[in-house]
Amino acid sequence: MSQEKMVTAITSMEDDFAKWYTDIVKKADLIDYSCVRGCMVIRPYGYAIWELIQKQLDERFKASGHENVYMPMFIPESLLQKEKDHVEGFAPEVAWVTHGGEEKLTDRLCVRPTSETLFCEHYSNIVQSYRDLPKLYNQWCSVVRWEKTTRPFLRSLEFLWQEGHTAHATEEEAKEETIAQLNEYADFCEKVLAIPVIKGQKTDKEKFAGAKSTYTIESLMHDGKALQSGTSHNFGDGFAKAFDIKYTDKNNKLQYVHQTSWGVSTRLIGGLIMVHSDNNGLVLPPKVAPTQVIIVPVMQKKEGVLEKAEEVLKTLSKVCRVRLDDSDKSPGWKFSEYEMKGVPVRIELGPRDIENGQAVLARRDTGEKTTVKLSEIEKEVISLLENIQSSLLEKAKAHREAKTSEAKNMEEFKKVLETNQGFIKAMWCGNEECENKIKEETGATSRCIPFEQEHIGDTCVCCQKPAEKMVIWGKAY
Repeated sequence: MSQEKMVTAITSMEDDFAKWYTDIVKKADLIDYSCVRGCMVIRPYGYAIWELIQKQLDERFKASGHENVYMPMFIPESLLQKEKDHVEGFAPEVAWVTHGGEEKLTDRLCVRPTSETLFCEHYSNIVQSYRDLPKLYNQWCSVVRWEKTTRPFLRSLEFLWQEGHTAHATEEEAKEETIAQLNEYADFCEKVLAIPVIKGQKTDKEKFAGAKSTYTIESLMHDGKALQSGTSHNFGDGFAKAFDIKYTDKNNKLQYVHQTSWGVSTRLIGGLIMVHSDNNGLVLPPKVAPTQVIIVPVMQKKEGVLEKAEEVLKTLSKVCRVRLDDSDKSPGWKFSEYEMKGVPVRIELGPRDIENGQAVLARRDTGEKTTVKLSEIEKEVISLLENIQSSLLEKAKAHREAKTSEAKNMEEFKKVLETNQGFIKAMWCGNEECENKIKEETGATSRCIPFEQEHIGDTCVCCQKPAEKMVIWGKAY
């Protein structure tokens, strides 16, 4: 297959962004479609990306004292009903098990859409004293939400995620945990995924069902749509009262615990694709690239070429995730394949290069090629990987900046969506009626009330009454 043929197999993002996205997830071997509607087969290459995300996040959680546990995937309906707001919030998305074998169940089982109720039941059994707190638990699992429309990684019936669930003695500790985990997500997205995010609080309309407050990190995709990339919820003592989770404090008085939950999912892979990739295929930040460097020997049947390529492989394997492709495919085919799969650095090594004691390094993000001495290749590759990682973040920040606008009234708001769709900074009165009206008239929703507030004006963008907060608005996935 020629390089040109592989590249033209991808729909241009300018022509059809949704098709461009689907082409990449398929042609980069990230997923395959399943016979189950709305479910995907995550292929080895796609799963390797998730494993790198999981590994690095897990290290962060454990460093801050969190422990991994595993809860059942089934939740009895009677247990789910204990927290009224929570069950109402998830009711439309719940999948139910009604039979066990041939027998009809008297208490239906919900296939977990999230695990708050199970953690609450467990905490009510194991927390008795202030000495038992805090409980800092995290779970890696899959959840099921019966979505009407689905798209690989972004929205599927079953998806992989982590969900942290913690219990604390005081309201202050719970709030501190909620913000700490949000900050951890933001730091991870920027430093590992090279995705800049805006941190803020969700409005009451958009907050998690049953939460006292919900905080979010919002990122912006190539097409100007927002992606909620992670959330952290402060439950206060609402779930504790519903599930009777009490502890005896230092004064021997009974108190309710204060809880949090927080999570990110395989949706992050969708974000990676839509922030960094281009019309030639996937582009991956080195920190989550399963293969960071691919060595492609040129004229590999010539004496000494493969031997030298294996030497380079051995040298680089100490400092990065590197592979040597010594298959009998043509070099051009290999170049195109690894471009499609987003491998950050390609090393080209042929007889003339070896004769001159050099190799060619090609970077995936810009296509730029440089010639380096073989004696310095380890140092050069390390430096190039670091440069690609930081360059991708800066490019994404520049794109977000260019796609962020201000609006002081609905006319300006609508014009921005027509001419430069992206994040819109606009003041809001705090009234849900205005929030609903903006969504009805424009399709944009409140993404968050950012922690870093700016004064855009004195009046609400919708009703022109006195404004309370500056809100980030946008159309979203």
